[in-house]
This record gives sequence, C-alpha cells and structure tokens, in this order.
Amino acid sequence: MTASLNELTRSGRGLLGALRGSMSRQELFAGLCILACANGLLIKFILNWKSDGWAGIMFGTNAIVIFACFAGVSRLLDDESAKIRSMDLIVAGLVLLLTIHPIFALSWVAITGLSLYILLFANFGEDGRRGAIILLALTVPMLWSPLLFKFFSGPILQIDTALAAWLLRTDWVGNTVRFADNSGYMVVLPYCSSLANTSLAFLCWIAVTQWARHYWTTIDILWSFLACASVVAVNVIRIALVGISQYHYQVIHSPLGDQVVNAVILSLTIGFSIFGARRELFSRI
Repeated sequence: MTASLNELTRSGRGLLGALRGSMSRQELFAGLCILACANGLLIKFILNWKSDGWAGIMFGTNAIVIFACFAGVSRLLDDESAKIRSMDLIVAGLVLLLTIHPIFALSWVAITGLSLYILLFANFGEDGRRGAIILLALTVPMLWSPLLFKFFSGPILQIDTALAAWLLRTDWVGNTVRFADNSGYMVVLPYCSSLANTSLAFLCWIAVTQWARHYWTTIDILWSFLACASVVAVNVIRIALVGISQYHYQVIHSPLGDQVVNAVILSLTIGFSIFGARRELFSRI
C-alpha cells in the first residue's frame, strides 16, 4: 500500500513537472476557458444558424458573446507568467469533467467555478483578474439569466407588459396587452422579454471596460445603467409599436423587424460601453 502511494505521488509530481515545462499557468487556464466556451457556444451557433443564417449569428447578439470570450481569454494570457500549482491541476480536472459532457450548460458552470477560483484563490495579477471578471460576466446571459427567467418568467414578462400597456394607454392582464385599436389582445412571449438583452448589455459593459483596462469610478454606474436601460427602452417601445394594431403586429413582428431591433440594441449597447471606456480605448490610437 505504501509503495502504491509513493508511486502515485511520484506520478503526480511528474505530471506537474511536465505541465510546468510545457506551458505557463495562464496558458493552462486560457486553454480551459477556450474549450469550455467552444463547447458551451456550439448549440447556440447551430440554432441561430438554422433559424437566420449569418444574420442570426451576428445580430442574435452573439457578437457581444464572441468578443467577451476573446477579451476574457486575451486578458488571462496577458497576465504575468507563473508556474502551475498542484491545486490548479485539481481545478483543471473538474473543469474538464464538466466540459466533456454533451450538456452545454455545464460548460458555463465550469467557467463560473474557474473564474471564481482565479478571483478568490489563484492569486493572479491584475490582467488575470480582469479576464476572470469578463468570463464570469459571460456566464450571466449564457446560464444564470435564462435560469432566473425559468423560475420568475411571470413577473419578468409582466414588467415588459405593464410598460408597453402604459405607452399604449390600454389594459393588460398577466403577460397580455390589449391592442390600441381594440382589435384584441397581444401576448408578450418569453422571446420578447428585455431580460436577455439586458444581461447582454451588462456583459458588453464589463467586457469592454475590463478589456480596455478601465478603472471604474462612480460615473461608471450611470453609463452602465444607461447601457442596460436603453435596451429595456428599445424593447418596450418595440412591443408598444407592435401593439398598435394587427397591421403593425404583422409588419414589425417579422424577421426583418427583429433584425432591425437587434441592430439598434447592439449599437446602443456597444456605444455606451465604448463611451464609458473612451479614455483607455482612444489613448491607444
């Protein structure tokens, strides 16, 4: 038994030594993040491609997600070079166990745990922590926001419904709002919720500011709020315009209308995020 334990210890040290000689600590974590992100995004890319092709990939707000993946990994790689620790191998093993499954949500659980490990226990430098913050924020729209919606979809949809009914000056019940021309009621479906785009606006703000190495101040609360509030405003206005009449519903609630709204939301989200980090971004030009 003692001989077996000694052999196991020697093999563990041999593996650790081999990894230390072949890659740095930040390269190990960056590789794990790339693997988990690729696995987690695969199903989303397939669904968006089948529904809308390239437009679904670019205007399905995946552009923000792709940038966040790049920004998080690049900041991890920019961190000071360090040797792999024994605890890092245990964490890496757990991340791989969660990532190799065909359950894509587990990849985002893995990124959540890895990001928290980097932030709380791994003693990374500033760039490494910035990368971990971006990757942790990435899990909000990809996992935690949809999970929250499943449990609280009723109250969340009622907020959008109530705001749209207020603009239309009509009645609303649950997640249904009466058309302004009294031709019937319109149902506000989960697809119309502001929550998904708000979580993406939050991600965009975090990704841009952290990638630019922006140091947050009190005024950033205002800019981040405006980025999220603009998304809610555009979405509620869209619902209100759709609710004017059956004709408006058919015209605006269409693939082209959805693409236009997504493009406006994407532009506002990116615009406010860039404006918040303008000093750091434009100082490089």
